[in-house]
Amino acid sequence: MEMTTPTRLCLVRHGETAWNAERRLQGHLDVPLNEIGHIQAEATAASLAGHRFTALYCSDLRRAQQTAAAAGRTLGFEATLEPELRERHYGVFQGLTYDEARERFPQDYARFHARDPDFAFCGDGESLRAFAARVHRALERIVVRHAGRQALVVTHGGVLDIAHRLAAGKALDAPRDFTIPNAALNWIEFDGRRWHLLAWADQAHLAAARDELPNT
Repeated sequence: MEMTTPTRLCLVRHGETAWNAERRLQGHLDVPLNEIGHIQAEATAASLAGHRFTALYCSDLRRAQQTAAAAGRTLGFEATLEPELRERHYGVFQGLTYDEARERFPQDYARFHARDPDFAFCGDGESLRAFAARVHRALERIVVRHAGRQALVVTHGGVLDIAHRLAAGKALDAPRDFTIPNAALNWIEFDGRRWHLLAWADQAHLAAARDELPNT
């Protein structure tokens, strides 16, 4: 794909949910924002008011839609729902805290924690490799549609993990050395040949935000 002007994406993780606060794996389960999450969504929307976007995309899960709706009200357009921007499907881990998952499924948790690219969760869960391919497809469709322009994408922590690795050239199984706070701003760019990481985890507009993974 040839581009004279790079295509820029601002990626936003949804605002906080009650399950984020409990360190509970949400995956495809449709958990809404909590009160803090709604406040974060409005703060993020306000921080984006001075930017020019040609489109707004979001995951079809409620927590992402609620976050995107705040941005849409500020920017003046509705979000396009993109199911491939959903969080990774965690199979039988969904609904469990990280501690509960480790206690109930120690061998599977070890492979999950080690970022084994080919480990797929029982219960129709996705492997990291399949999940990454899904995220790559979604991002590539967006840059093709809006070549040379700028789009806003509201999604999930796992999706942002893949996007960062794509833009930074980091392997799927490499330990994560970057944060993914709720409602922070993350900027990547595609120049027609490769992705570039521009800025990450900008949360100057937020009082506080939780990372995508637990502290331990």
